[in-house]
Amino acid sequence: MFKRFFGEHGAKNVVTLFHKPNNEASTRILTLLKQANAQSVAHATEDQASSHQAQNEVEKTEFELDVTEEAPTGDQLKNILEYLGGSPGKVIQGASDESDALRRLKADSNTFQRPLVVDWNQGKAVAGENESEIMKLVRSIPRETKKS
Repeated sequence: MFKRFFGEHGAKNVVTLFHKPNNEASTRILTLLKQANAQSVAHATEDQASSHQAQNEVEKTEFELDVTEEAPTGDQLKNILEYLGGSPGKVIQGASDESDALRRLKADSNTFQRPLVVDWNQGKAVAGENESEIMKLVRSIPRETKKS
């Protein structure tokens, strides 16, 4: 669903961090994502400045970082579980399957485990604070080249 809206017409990839400010791991991941985004924007600018070919081609490497403290909607949770290969216990505390996860989320949004990073365009997610997996996800964002 999100791919249809964001993956076409040159739009940036949207990466969402489900964040909890008083969670040290979540704050660390927010900093990591902000740095990764800033570096990708800086590299794109450096490439454009240093390459004559880059005058004809603009490489879009950055992503739009969406940070939310809200729990996901039911539809978002279904997508997230699909992206993770159906590991509901990683996302919703104590959940045994998708329907249990949806029920628990509806009953108490605090059962939702943060941090959780989602690349809606690629259909990928990383639950928890595994920085190397999150960077792998960010690095796998397709670079879009446009002819001007």
